[in-house]
Amino acid sequence: MMTDPSQEARGARSGGTLAGKIAIVTGGNRGIGRAIALRLAREGARLVLAARDETALGGTAAEIAVDGGSATSFAADLRTPEAPAALVQTTLEACGAIDIIVSSAGATKRGDFLELTEADWVDGFALKFFGAVRLIRAAWPHLKGRQGSVLNIIGIGGRTPGAEFTIGGSVNGAFLSFTKALADVGVRDGVQVNAINPGWVRTDRLRQTLERAAAAAEELVRKGNIVRLGEPEDIANLAAFILSPQGRLFQGALVDMDGGQTKTL
Repeated sequence: MMTDPSQEARGARSGGTLAGKIAIVTGGNRGIGRAIALRLAREGARLVLAARDETALGGTAAEIAVDGGSATSFAADLRTPEAPAALVQTTLEACGAIDIIVSSAGATKRGDFLELTEADWVDGFALKFFGAVRLIRAAWPHLKGRQGSVLNIIGIGGRTPGAEFTIGGSVNGAFLSFTKALADVGVRDGVQVNAINPGWVRTDRLRQTLERAAAAAEELVRKGNIVRLGEPEDIANLAAFILSPQGRLFQGALVDMDGGQTKTL
């Protein structure tokens, strides 16, 4: 008898490690956030994707649907103070609960410290840090009620900042500290809280950086003394494990996934 492939996909998802879970992924329209969304959907999670680019969000949601999963899009600028709470409300209306928050949205401007403006600094913190803080705060009672999880995608610049990364290093460092502090609240309330620090990952942003610097990926690997550049799927695979029942012992962990790029303790 012929088997419907979509039925097989749904059957596999029903036994996935995240079957029945509701996950919000910010920055789910591209790069690492998109890869995490696709991976969590394959593990059975129902996704709510948030970013500013409605068209790109729709593309990720459509890809999840074609693969037999379920995803809702929420197009908004999470830098605005009211947007994170609206995202939580939209998720509750669409899915009825929240089990997982993955904060992957936010890019910061590089450049010479004396040339970076006040607006550059404010914008750097607005999305990646304050957007995540507001989202987690709004979702916390629901995460507490479901013994849920928070996973922040931050970056190794918070551990080893550089002259061109004064904004990003400061934002990431603050986000790492916030994650550690929140993990203690999570122990009290039964919410898992962790972070992944990616190194150089083959996203559009890295490709643009290499093009501007007229550098080759091989040269970056050699100078950084790393095993290789990362792929978005590398981060997504680790995220899926941390968020699975098998990863529940992770709490307050700041995991560097960088091919050996971080040389400091």
